[in-house]
Amino acid sequence: MKNFYPVIKQVAGNTLVFLLLLATVFSCEPEKTIFEGPYFVRFTRTDTTVRESHTGPLRIAVHNGGPQLSMPITITYAVGGNAREGIDYRFTGRKGTMVIPANQSFGYIGLELINNANNILESQDILFTITEVAPASLRTGFGSGEIGKTMRFTIQDECFLSGPYSAVNLAVSRPRTYQEITITSTDCREYTLSNWNLEIYPYLQNLRVSPYFPFNAIKPDLTFIDNGDNSITIPKQIEAQLSAPRDTIDGDGFFNPLDQSITFNLRLKVLTRSRRDSTVILNLKYTPER
Repeated sequence: MKNFYPVIKQVAGNTLVFLLLLATVFSCEPEKTIFEGPYFVRFTRTDTTVRESHTGPLRIAVHNGGPQLSMPITITYAVGGNAREGIDYRFTGRKGTMVIPANQSFGYIGLELINNANNILESQDILFTITEVAPASLRTGFGSGEIGKTMRFTIQDECFLSGPYSAVNLAVSRPRTYQEITITSTDCREYTLSNWNLEIYPYLQNLRVSPYFPFNAIKPDLTFIDNGDNSITIPKQIEAQLSAPRDTIDGDGFFNPLDQSITFNLRLKVLTRSRRDSTVILNLKYTPER
């Protein structure tokens, strides 16, 4: 028994040393690296694309990549590219200079697009480049590559009839105006009209036609052809989500160059409640929101 206690004492001693070493290892915090600048300003996005039919103001964001300052940050920028000021776009504020207000992180360049759709599907670019920042302690662009010092804003050309529209159904006695309607095309000849079913469901109910048209819940597409002489052809088509297998849609229309509105004369071949085919004529007018 006398020889046993020294063994216990030795083990306890070794354990104590091990625990002290372990505590020393885990108590050592890694050295912290504190970023002391220089801080920078940059365009929040380096490129963006917007359709030329976009209505309303646009804002191009520039942000301060460091702590907010108690003073305004003044940024000078150059404008280049092949987009034409006054023809493709206009500035809504002062050109060439913008400000990030004191105690804020973002400032904005204001633009408006000019829809000059001419059935020539090309796109134009506006190239913004930050050239100077005040206070001078800030840099332009992030890192050695100066990321965000430049920004490419692409104006995507559209066809003449493309863009946002509002519409009324002239077939009802008291038509009301609908919005959130768009017309698009990839070749400036064949167009797709979205959400064309304006107040048609109650109109069809009054005519006692088949309830195959749940128009209120669906925003269907309609295809039409621009004939190039202000006349429009609506080829025969089936909207699978809306109609019975035998129901078809076709018609014609015209473009009014005075107010740039489009009027459709739609023929809907539908199944009546008596199980007979019937043709319903609808008159829809679309006015561009430009």
